[in-house]
Amino acid sequence: MNDNPTDPSTNQNRLRDYLFVLLQYLLPHHLLSWLMYLITRSEWRPLKDRIIRTVIRLYRVDMDQARQPDPEHYPSFNAFFTRALRPDARPLARDPDAVLCPADGTLSQAGSIRDGEIFQAKGHGYSLEELLGERSRWWDRFNGGRFATIYLSPRDYHRVHIPLGGQLKRMVHVPGRLFSVNPITTRIVPRLFSRNERVVCLFETDIGPMAVILVGAIFVASIDTVWAGTVAPAYRRAHRFDYDGSPDPVALERGQEMGRFNMGSTVILLFGPDAVDWLESLKPGMPVRMGEPLGSTVTRTD
Repeated sequence: MNDNPTDPSTNQNRLRDYLFVLLQYLLPHHLLSWLMYLITRSEWRPLKDRIIRTVIRLYRVDMDQARQPDPEHYPSFNAFFTRALRPDARPLARDPDAVLCPADGTLSQAGSIRDGEIFQAKGHGYSLEELLGERSRWWDRFNGGRFATIYLSPRDYHRVHIPLGGQLKRMVHVPGRLFSVNPITTRIVPRLFSRNERVVCLFETDIGPMAVILVGAIFVASIDTVWAGTVAPAYRRAHRFDYDGSPDPVALERGQEMGRFNMGSTVILLFGPDAVDWLESLKPGMPVRMGEPLGSTVTRTD
């Protein structure tokens, strides 16, 4: 790629990127997502079959890995988009200390949470407090810890799995905008992930606190969890769900499905200080798959 600022092609690409982002500021995010909700759940065969086959062709979706490989079998585009994979398609890392990748996608960033700030892209960060939707004891427990951000494109598997076994303590639905979360928008829009609508899932694990945050985006009409169903359609207000001391506790085993995006988006992982070490091989922009190791837990001596 030519990064020479005096090159006309570089300036044209930069202008195109800024115009793309400017358009997003002007678009009615939630209205478009509601329309997408209706389209993707249509069971009218001519429409849903055409959309499914177009997406398979454009994004080169590997249907051989799907539990149901026949595209016409799916009753709607959303059923195809959130399709299950064959049981052997995503084997879990055998090392019991491995922190599993929660989803297929591209690693956007991975690093440390410094002074309550999380790195988004060059020149941009966002606050841990804003991301969590509140200042609470969870802020103190994650500050100084580790984070990882994974971007899911339309071609990826869109179910999210838990990186480590844990018990759900709290879930917070935080309303917000629905900017695209693709690399272009991530580079340009300040505080992107703390501005978009999201579902914050807070777990207690053997190594301390863990957050799995499902961030919505343009055309992501809803976010589901396995314990609460659809949590984040656009019309709901912010709400906090406490599971600590619940008569029906939610405990998930390592690698178990915990939720899904109805269209593509981003997953953010948070861990406390001295809890995990990311693999040295992790690099921004590298492809990742659910079940692969992102790092390992740190052995505690206390």
